[in-house]
Amino acid sequence: MPEYNNKTIVLHELIGLKASVVSSNDSSRNGIKGIVINETKNTVVIRTKTGDKAVPKRTSTFKFLFGRNKFTVSGEEICFRPQERLEKSFKFYKRRRLQNSK
Repeated sequence: MPEYNNKTIVLHELIGLKASVVSSNDSSRNGIKGIVINETKNTVVIRTKTGDKAVPKRTSTFKFLFGRNKFTVSGEEICFRPQERLEKSFKFYKRRRLQNSK
């Protein structure tokens, strides 16, 4: 099981995590909650009670839930293809502080 924490969340797999949109340039996407079912370079697809919603990464801030821990992530930090995230988001990993927000 991977070690999800506030510092490593930008490097890990997001599919399967509970997520919510904290803020977005498009106010209609604020507050979307559900489970991440897919991810592309530019979007996160969240399955909600009313259907699947594609949310652009670059202009949004997300809160991911893993266990009892919640991690807030700017879309800029994860705006890469999932298979390229480890390599390209390492600069964001270095900037993040190791702490859990509950």
